[in-house]
Amino acid sequence: MTSSALSLVADIGGTNTRVALAEEGVVRTPSVNRFRNAEHDGIADVINRYLEKTGVGAAQITGVCVAMAGPVHDGVGTLTNLDWRIDKDVLAEALSAEKVAVLNDLQAQGHAIGHIADEDLQVVLPQPEASPNAAKLVIGLGTGFNACPVFDTAAGRFVPPSEAGHVSLPTSIAALHPLLDQLKDSGGYPSVEEVLSGRGVSHLHRALHGEVAEPSAILERIGSGEATAEATGALFVQVMGDVAGNLALSHLPFGGISFVGGVTRAFAPHLDRFGFARAFRSKGRFSGFMEQFGVNVVSDDYAALTGCATHLSHL
Repeated sequence: MTSSALSLVADIGGTNTRVALAEEGVVRTPSVNRFRNAEHDGIADVINRYLEKTGVGAAQITGVCVAMAGPVHDGVGTLTNLDWRIDKDVLAEALSAEKVAVLNDLQAQGHAIGHIADEDLQVVLPQPEASPNAAKLVIGLGTGFNACPVFDTAAGRFVPPSEAGHVSLPTSIAALHPLLDQLKDSGGYPSVEEVLSGRGVSHLHRALHGEVAEPSAILERIGSGEATAEATGALFVQVMGDVAGNLALSHLPFGGISFVGGVTRAFAPHLDRFGFARAFRSKGRFSGFMEQFGVNVVSDDYAALTGCATHLSHL
């Protein structure tokens, strides 16, 4: 790589941070390194460790983009599940980089749309023909839940931030009504994220069956056809489809909807049999209208890094 085009991209999750080098908007996959957050004091410590391991000097980095699991405002963010503060100006000073950006992790996924290989996209609902500049939507289910629209404009791609996981659970699903008291967060509020996330799988299972179990164990039992886990999975997918349909009506993503995140990928094999399409399109007199939105699942685990690299290349 030439130093004039070398960028550093990072994806900070709740447990791990992945760091990589990129050139001209393309992530160099062999350069990806993973760091456990608990072993570091902050993102600056992680980046310094990465540069030491790779032998790349800070002066070689001309751009840096960090994606983080938490709200970002004016280039500054604090992670939702980790006491780290990410500051665009501090990163710029530490690395002497010309281009610096801090994005919410879903924003980074939004910037990756259109730059993901076909083999890393699983079609859930076929995408009708649409304008290349039609709005798109990214929905993420992982440690938490979030969503953001993607707009391609004459001035470039615009991916506004969002905290969609903290809106209230839909009232249209009658099966949720007797469970709401058990699906409230620490503030007594039944948010979408209390169901549609890793911990949400466990919350929903406990509310339905009175059993405490890890999400991975519940998902394994869904795969084996065990009855109580199947009931949890079916209601989870119903909520997932209903919420995604609400978001589609809010943003009109005629260019398609992309689901990302580890929980999404775990449920992907079960979406059809648990009735995702029916739940997604069940919008009364607008049910037919919902057929205009295609849906896919992104299996590329490095999509957020790709989004960071793509975003930097257009700054």
